[in-house]
Amino acid sequence: MTGTAARPTAAAGRGHEVADEHREAVEAALAVLLDGELEPVVDMVLTRRDGAYEALAHDGRVRFRPDGAGGWVREVEGADPLADQSTGKFSPLDAELAAKHPHRRDNAYPFAHEQVAQLFDSPAAPDLCVIHSAAHNWEDQGGHRGEHGSLDVVQARAPFVIAGKGVRSGGLVPRAARLVDVAPTVAALLGCAPLDDDEGRYLRAQDGAVIEDVLDPTERPRLVVGFLLDGTNANVLYDMAARGEAPNVARLVETGTAFGHGAMASLPTVTLANHTTILTGAHPGHHGILHNAWFDRATGRQIVTNSSATWPTAMRHLRPGVETLHDAVHRTWPDAFTASCNEPCDTGADYSTFDFFRRGEVPPIPDSPEGLPHTTERFVRPSKDYSWSSVVDHMGVEQAVGILSGHYRDASYPLPRFLWCNFTLTDAAMHEGGPHSEIAAAAVRDCDGRIGEVLAAVERAGVLDDAAFFLVADHGMEETDPECRGDWGVALAQAGVTVRDEGYGFLYFGV
Repeated sequence: MTGTAARPTAAAGRGHEVADEHREAVEAALAVLLDGELEPVVDMVLTRRDGAYEALAHDGRVRFRPDGAGGWVREVEGADPLADQSTGKFSPLDAELAAKHPHRRDNAYPFAHEQVAQLFDSPAAPDLCVIHSAAHNWEDQGGHRGEHGSLDVVQARAPFVIAGKGVRSGGLVPRAARLVDVAPTVAALLGCAPLDDDEGRYLRAQDGAVIEDVLDPTERPRLVVGFLLDGTNANVLYDMAARGEAPNVARLVETGTAFGHGAMASLPTVTLANHTTILTGAHPGHHGILHNAWFDRATGRQIVTNSSATWPTAMRHLRPGVETLHDAVHRTWPDAFTASCNEPCDTGADYSTFDFFRRGEVPPIPDSPEGLPHTTERFVRPSKDYSWSSVVDHMGVEQAVGILSGHYRDASYPLPRFLWCNFTLTDAAMHEGGPHSEIAAAAVRDCDGRIGEVLAAVERAGVLDDAAFFLVADHGMEETDPECRGDWGVALAQAGVTVRDEGYGFLYFGV
């Protein structure tokens, strides 16, 4: 399996589409959402009706379905909302800065057919999925200067760097991948045994493909370390690395391969849906963590996964049979040790931060960020989110470094085969100030310092030359326009449309 070509999703033909009894309400909602007055905030609306997927905008629409041969049959009326699916648009950073808040007609939506289809493959998919515009500022709903969640290229574009033993050195290359490609590529890098099936998959729910041309099949690392910088704008990260402001990231880029166009997140481009995608190689519509919050028709209740109260148990919503990289490692090497630091998607890990909480304990989290290394005091003091994320990320580094040393919190550990480190600070900072702000740059510098601590620990363990590394994010981050506000919920209510809106954009009728 090679490359990243979009294809009809694994579960095509199942899932959810608008029920007959809700057609009238859905049409009423579409009349409101596609009215010109909401065009500044509504990019398009996605749905599945009569066996076909649809993307509907104010000036056109497209219906599509799998053609049975790996492509799509498409019917377009007016302007095609998904016409531009290029991955390189608004890259590198100068191109993004020159075209802030692009209108739908000027935007790009990579792998859009696949992304829409996988969402509605889930039986818990909404009746309508509202895609907000690039400019839309969510301040009325508690949003921030930087946002994500959309299908558009900047919000979907996560950085992806892979380096070390078993990885070819290509530097920064002008190409793209998908987040579903990360797990199978890492599994192949590790030397995990593929499944005994005709597709050569490495994980049981895998949608992605191995990016074979970045790997050297003659070498296999003893250890792979993964870093996730939540909510990081890829253009910003690559630019800071090139300018020497993120030297540890630059070290990985220079010795490995970095995807200049990024790795495209799955729809919705939100946190826990794509953390799980990275670690399973499956789209949200297939692995079961559909959004940060959604409605489950089967149980008649709201499901929330991305909150401090639900992180320890979020993976109970994984679909049966979905495997993580930890599972793939253990299937190949039953005695191997894997570790997951500060990551809710920890199924199969031998060590996990969230095991503390599940045991009714609290891990040793510092009381405050004061005096912690790699912590920018200028932003810690005025920003509660920056302060809290700095503390949490420091805790994760302490755990990773301790495990690599063989000893953490009165316990001894073997060298991991796979070690995962999740950093939250970049998401907090880029939300607060936008991706091009001083607070965002400070967060990248702080996270880069923490990455350096883990790299140093690998070196002290004597396995630096026998290790590989990858760095990724769960989605991109796009700067919004503070003047572009609006709430389609108000317009729907004024029109007398009764609907349940989960996660700001997942619309459910009749529940």
